[in-house]
Amino acid sequence: MRNALLTLCLAVAGAAYAEAAERPNFVFFLVDDLGWADVGCNGSTFHETPNIDKLAGSGMRFTNGYAACPVCSPTRASIMTGRHPVRVDITDWIPGMKAKGAKNHRFQHIHDRDDLAPEETTIAESLRADGYSTFFAGKWHLGDQGNWPTEQGFDINIGGHDRGSPPGGYYSPWNNPVLEAKHDGEYLTERLTEESIHFLETRDQAKPFLLYLAYYNVHTPIQPYQKRVKHYQEKAKQFEGETPVQKEGGGKSRMRQDNPQYASMVAAVDDSVGAILAALDRLSLTDNTVVIFFSDNGGLCTTGGAGPTSNLPLRSGKGWLYEGGVREPMIIRAPGVTKAGSVCDTPVVSMDFFPTIRSLAGLPAQPKLHVDGQSLVPLLAGKSPSEDRTFYWHYPHYHGSKWTPGASIRDGDWKLIEFYEDDRAELYNLQHDPGELQDLSQSNPEKAAELRQKLQTWQTKMNAKMPQEVDGQQ
Repeated sequence: MRNALLTLCLAVAGAAYAEAAERPNFVFFLVDDLGWADVGCNGSTFHETPNIDKLAGSGMRFTNGYAACPVCSPTRASIMTGRHPVRVDITDWIPGMKAKGAKNHRFQHIHDRDDLAPEETTIAESLRADGYSTFFAGKWHLGDQGNWPTEQGFDINIGGHDRGSPPGGYYSPWNNPVLEAKHDGEYLTERLTEESIHFLETRDQAKPFLLYLAYYNVHTPIQPYQKRVKHYQEKAKQFEGETPVQKEGGGKSRMRQDNPQYASMVAAVDDSVGAILAALDRLSLTDNTVVIFFSDNGGLCTTGGAGPTSNLPLRSGKGWLYEGGVREPMIIRAPGVTKAGSVCDTPVVSMDFFPTIRSLAGLPAQPKLHVDGQSLVPLLAGKSPSEDRTFYWHYPHYHGSKWTPGASIRDGDWKLIEFYEDDRAELYNLQHDPGELQDLSQSNPEKAAELRQKLQTWQTKMNAKMPQEVDGQQ
């Protein structure tokens, strides 16, 4: 089956899968606020993620995997639909921060949708129409009751509702309308993992499945995972002095990973990944299950007083359009397609998951749906990219990380970020300066002007909502 899957994906990508072949299953791990540098396989030495690292060693690790937005809801919508957040009109976390929450704000609040429109087709709806069982557990954050996962293509919903962080915290009772605790002090991630494994054990074995586990970890509130926190408290004793911070706009960025509470929450995710991968092995599902690991935005690094993690060597984090805000830990293991321990440096983006899953399943592409995504199957098989792509981010909102409205573009190795609040742009060459420390906008004004024009042309084409100056009416 494994060789047949590779042949089909590459030779007739998008064609109907042979009736006699067994369609692959999919497990999608989506972590909340996990930074690119929060995992061992991307260089973290304080956080320990042996199970995630093992997954990377058995599949392909992407070094330039991008979220479509530096905050959660837009990226989640992009994964679900294969469409850019601007296209689905979800450009901020739901419901977002009002402009008046930012001191001396220049622009009015931009109104976008507070849910994923019912007329959008999700990857779950797409797969279910082709005979898949669909299971969702964890954070939804794409609409209120009546627009939860079961209304968007999932057969089962465990814990997914309108809130972006667990309203009662990580220990029961959680005050979650679709997840009742079994006992006091139950840990949310452990329960979601148990429910996911229960689905694997009790599913309709006549159908392939999509298991989509969207962790609430490691989003605030930062509450220690008691089974792991003591280890990191001891480990943190290696550091001397206070945690270093650095000014970033109106906020501060954490410059060292040394937070035991946060590290324990990362460990909870790693334990969960290990438990589910072990269940796949035990149930003889590993050789026919594609596993995807991703985060919805960068780690929370920059806030008014510094966030709980550091994304170094990348700059800043969640809420910001620097690399630390949009570049994510990303792993795909596709049996028969990916080579164990392979690494892909080609930039890709969260809209790509929809067409990639369709292609790996041997199902026809649906380009009118996933219009902003491309199948990654050739890259997964070790092929070189057929063409360079340009990537766009549009985040015209104020954010609690002290970000102010702006947008950015990556074209080849070049990246430009526009800051509308003070009418400026910064230009970086990511090949030579991945940490975005050397602004080249003054020394290379031609390239800066070229990218600004290209970004503005895209915004016009997409009918992107642009900031309007405050005129006394909020």
